[in-house]
Amino acid sequence: MITAKFYDIQGFSVHDGPGIRLTCFMKGCPLRCAWCHSPESQAFPTELNFMEVKCVGVEACGRCLDACPNGAIAKGAAKTSPKGEEITLISVDRDKCTDCGACADACYAKALYMCGTDWTVDDLLERILRERPFFESSGGGVTFSGGEVLSQPEFLLEILKRCKNENIHTAVDTTGFAPWSVIEPILPYTDLFLYDLKNIDSDLHKAGTGVPNELILENARKIADAGGKMMIRIPTMPGYNDSVEAFDKLGAFIKSLGNAVETVQLLPYHTLGKVKWERLGRAAPPFETEAPSDELMNARKTQLEGFGLNVIIH
Repeated sequence: MITAKFYDIQGFSVHDGPGIRLTCFMKGCPLRCAWCHSPESQAFPTELNFMEVKCVGVEACGRCLDACPNGAIAKGAAKTSPKGEEITLISVDRDKCTDCGACADACYAKALYMCGTDWTVDDLLERILRERPFFESSGGGVTFSGGEVLSQPEFLLEILKRCKNENIHTAVDTTGFAPWSVIEPILPYTDLFLYDLKNIDSDLHKAGTGVPNELILENARKIADAGGKMMIRIPTMPGYNDSVEAFDKLGAFIKSLGNAVETVQLLPYHTLGKVKWERLGRAAPPFETEAPSDELMNARKTQLEGFGLNVIIH
């Protein structure tokens, strides 16, 4: 039985392809983007998260202290509750934690929770089909996102086939960092690729993501040559890829893909994902800056439109 691990499934998504969509987020990614807004998507195994704001304190609960078999949960810092009471939070020793989930099972406030759930193809298809009325009324469908969906290729191919058998519009949101032997089989079952382009300069791409971009650019060309349709997505980070020069290179490359590119979507950098790093007990993301101004985003939109591209800002 084929299974894959997902960290979230979101209904009523309207930015991940046409119409109202169900977006299924697979866990695991070979890239390590310095600005990552979803650090829970990076590792492949299920992981423990701690949402401090939900913790009611060891005085009112504390069941996780006894539940942890490894002594990874201990009393932590004090804070003042919304009622003005002094409560003691818990802390997680990540060196001792094995992500077994015992503490999360014991936490009735759901301050501790496990991120990463295994799904079978049959179960996920059943979940997808529940959204069919919304798909049909809006021209929507299902989007497989990540993490990097191409890192779980066997499952992805099978669920795409099953969706197409049900006449459901499919989109694959990908970094493009995978062998062509993984991408080629899914082409007949993918109506739209949401394809990330972060930087045309390979050295800068590697500095920002941990991997070079030659394979990514080559796969984009092959998808275009094979007749695939793409929405190019550009996460726009001040000080990394927001310059006129960087967007000239991006625009020229995207233009070279011809009619395969239906839309270019600009994604302004934001800091909303910073709290997710804290939930995993990690330091802040390596790349932090101010969000780009509306003026800059509109200027880059106009710049790409000068290449004859259809451009939107998320």
